[in-house]
Order: sequence, then structure tokens, then C-alpha cells
Amino acid sequence: MQGASLKATDLACQRGERLLFRGLSFALAPGEAMQVAGANGIGKSSLIRMVAGLLRPLAGTVECGGAAALLDERPALDLHLPLGKALAFWARIDGWEDLPLGLLGLENLLDVPVRYLSTGQKKRAALARLVGQSAPVWLLDEPLNGLDRAAVRMVETLVAQHCVAGGVALVASHQPIALPGANRIDLAEFAA
Repeated sequence: MQGASLKATDLACQRGERLLFRGLSFALAPGEAMQVAGANGIGKSSLIRMVAGLLRPLAGTVECGGAAALLDERPALDLHLPLGKALAFWARIDGWEDLPLGLLGLENLLDVPVRYLSTGQKKRAALARLVGQSAPVWLLDEPLNGLDRAAVRMVETLVAQHCVAGGVALVASHQPIALPGANRIDLAEFAA
């Protein structure tokens, strides 16, 4: 994951008529992770979408060194397919072969249609998709929602392994999460 980086300079976000935040800058070098914290509605998801290129900032710039993979509330898996086939679809596109299905607790769910998975199981399946993309930049929007304590530790482990391998991770979460380097931004400090 050589060259992974993420830099935001003087970002401002407006949704509708409401200015959510302004003057937000940060930089992540290879091996670094950062948590974006704040109350619901403060702009955490909007920031992740800006960095992913899905939402245009009102002001400022984003520079992403390497491909980015996004994890949000939509698992990007066909709800009507069994989990194994839904993941196999992405395996053909992304070119991966082995996923940590045991670590993610998915090995016994491969025959279950995605629509029947619990919220936590869908989140773990989305994590499998994220890992399979082999992108150097991870953008995680509320990755802990719907997960039990063991699964939260698993997410923390995956992010730590990604960073040790030279990747970077931007994690938007109002829940506590252990990240390498413990970098943290509270969006309330940039509220307009």
C-alpha cells in the first residue's frame, strides 16, 4: 500500500441551507488512522462522502493518495443472493481470492440470502467486501453500528492490520473505537 495518504484542506460542508462545518483540515500518512467524532447530524457522514468524492464540498480540497474503499450503511450486496454468491460477484470484479471469513464470523452464513442476515451480519459482510477491495484508503462511516463487543474488537483489529500494512483509515463514529495512533477530530470544534 505504498503511497497511501489522505489530506483535507479547509473543508466546509453545507447541506440544504445549513452550514454544518467549516475550516476542517487534516492529513493522514501511511499507517495512520483518524476518528471523526460528534453528535448525530453534525456532518460525520457528509465528511466521509466528501472524502469519497460523492459529495462536493462547499469549500476546500481533498487529496487521496491511492484508491479509496467506502463502508457505510449500504452493504453493496445483492439482498436476494446467498451471501457466498453476493461476495463472489465482488471477488470477480475486485480480483480477490481469500477473505478473513472466519475472523468475520461469516463462514457458516454463505448459503443464507443477504436479506435474512441480521444488522451485525450484514455489517460484517460489508467489511468482507471492504477488505476484498485491497484499497489503501479506508473510509468507514459508523462501522460499529449493529455490532456486538466481539465484532467491535474485530473491526479494531482489521483497521490496525490495514494501518500496519501501510494503509490509512478515516473512521466516522460517535462510539469509542481503538485506532492506531489515536488521532481524533471532534466536528463540534468546526461547527459553523
